[in-house]
Amino acid sequence: MLVTADTVVTGAEVLRPGWIEVSGARIVAVGAGPRGDVDVVLGAVTVVPGFVDSHVHGGGGANFTAATAEQTATAVELHRRHGTTSLVASLVTASPEDVLHQVRGLAADVRAGVIDGIHLEGPWLSTLRCGAHQPGLMRDPDPAEIARILDAADGAVRMVTVAPERDGALEAIAQFVVAEVVVAVGHTEATYEQTVAAIDAGATVGTHLFNAMRPIDRREPGPVVALLEDDRVTVEIITDGVHVDPAVYRLVTRTAGPDRVSLITDAMAATGVSDGVYRLGPLDVEVVEGVARVAGTDTIAGSTATMDRVFRFAVTHSGLPRDDALLAAVRQASSNPARALRLPSVGLVSGAFADLVVLDADLAVRGVLRRGEWIVGELA
Repeated sequence: MLVTADTVVTGAEVLRPGWIEVSGARIVAVGAGPRGDVDVVLGAVTVVPGFVDSHVHGGGGANFTAATAEQTATAVELHRRHGTTSLVASLVTASPEDVLHQVRGLAADVRAGVIDGIHLEGPWLSTLRCGAHQPGLMRDPDPAEIARILDAADGAVRMVTVAPERDGALEAIAQFVVAEVVVAVGHTEATYEQTVAAIDAGATVGTHLFNAMRPIDRREPGPVVALLEDDRVTVEIITDGVHVDPAVYRLVTRTAGPDRVSLITDAMAATGVSDGVYRLGPLDVEVVEGVARVAGTDTIAGSTATMDRVFRFAVTHSGLPRDDALLAAVRQASSNPARALRLPSVGLVSGAFADLVVLDADLAVRGVLRRGEWIVGELA
């Protein structure tokens, strides 16, 4: 199948016009200029790589914590319609028994290719920065518990979030690194020095930078500065218009550079459905005008954003010329999270999965191709 569009943004360049040749589930070639024997003429649209969400808890009314094939499928289908062709299922803090149950259930979805891995956002977090996690269930890392989780997951755990200040955190990071699990720093009251030690131990991601994280102080820079200044680290940021101000997004991109920032949704069950009361792990979450908060508090509890929305925010608020903004946002929404998660075969390059998103002039999704199959748009 040969697909053409007026604009194709690969992350490395902007092609006008551009074309993508697909065979089965893979991209064969990508290029610029006119082509003959075209199968799909998309016309006046912008084609970008499929989005990769490294931090998402649910959607469409469904939670990944349910760890059932039906709930997982519902959440994944919602996010795919909005351009997310690869995602990991994020789990909040839970009891040891519940973590094992959830990991076993989701591991089957990883093996089936429905999701691309599991992200354990807890339970090894700071009670002072618990966010929408149950502080009573947070605990220090225990090597035996970690071994049980990894055994139950059978390779399905792709990332974990750890607060470096917890007792045994550095040893846990080393244990995960040996198991080839990506380690993130987040939900933390760590000092600058503790964060540097975590990075030196093998942590390579910052979980939703600024949120649920000790703020910057002029005499104690804390985790934010340590994560931003180290070239080994990719920092997540929730550009939903609620979690961070546009100026903060611009500052992060200028400081870390566009190749070290990952756009994420941190989406919960209410994404794509109506306001109301939902669950995030053991906690009730109230969603009012699309903003999720732990019931009865002002604490933000994830988001109701999809990747097309955070991508659009990044382009609109980057302060860059349009093409530069598109190039940066494509890296931040696709290639950067894929690299951080060590996901192979992502991007608009020969040999990658045929995952792409078709956007109109307002950057709204008009088509989604996943693994060579249209699930939204042209031939769906």
